Amino acid sequence: MTPVYNDNSLSIGNTPLVKINKITRDISATIYAKVEGRNPAYSVKDRIAASMIQEAEKDG
Repeated sequence: MTPVYNDNSLSIGNTPLVKINKITRDISATIYAKVEGRNPAYSVKDRIAASMIQEAEKDG
């Protein structure tokens, strides 16, 4: 089941992985890709920004 979050910022850090099937069809490797576009701000920098904001709020 897809998780449901009470706040969009809570979804940061839960970037989905997708198995790449077509590229690996004829080889024995399994390859996964992170779908960074699913982050709230569509950026790999979401985790860094969220961490900075949380620390700033905690420190006052």
